[in-house]
Amino acid sequence: MTRGGIFLDRDGTINKEVDFLSSPLGLELLPGSAKAICEAKDLGFKVFIITNQSGVARGLLTERDLEEIHTRLVDVLAAEHAHIDAIYYCPHHPDFGSGEYRKECDCRKPNIGMVTQAAREFDVDPKASFVIGDRMIDIQLGRNIKAKSILVLTGYGRDEQALCRKEGIPIDYVAENLYDAMQYVKRTMRPEHLPIT
Repeated sequence: MTRGGIFLDRDGTINKEVDFLSSPLGLELLPGSAKAICEAKDLGFKVFIITNQSGVARGLLTERDLEEIHTRLVDVLAAEHAHIDAIYYCPHHPDFGSGEYRKECDCRKPNIGMVTQAAREFDVDPKASFVIGDRMIDIQLGRNIKAKSILVLTGYGRDEQALCRKEGIPIDYVAENLYDAMQYVKRTMRPEHLPIT
């Protein structure tokens, strides 16, 4: 059984922030991201991407477009020997779009639906996990599942750090980037975080 997982935001954390990325051509990895994922895998963690993608609800891209972006992301990471175990996304928004995409859901971060699905499918313990992202919602998600929460200062991170401070939301660690975040994981992980062999 795997104990802890690494739950990563996508835009602004692994790849450069592009407002509503809608094409694989716009995808560009942030420096050190692939190396950080390699280190997580070397330690035995399952690594997941969990991402809100309300651009689908807003009509800015389709789920097929999103699949193409994720295929490109997986390929770019694989070229640097970095492996993602699964990608989970929320295409919904409570206020925008129509039909099945405009709704309150349990998967839109900071709700825990995507983590719950990953935990069920990969037998990971959310409480022994780390959530890493550049938004306050990532920190809130980490707190909601009782995991360690790491804010990266890439993407929207610097503005979101101030917002967390204003809202009184504690952050376990503020990292310059995903690679720095992974060094914090390595320094602080305990036996309950590691896979059972």
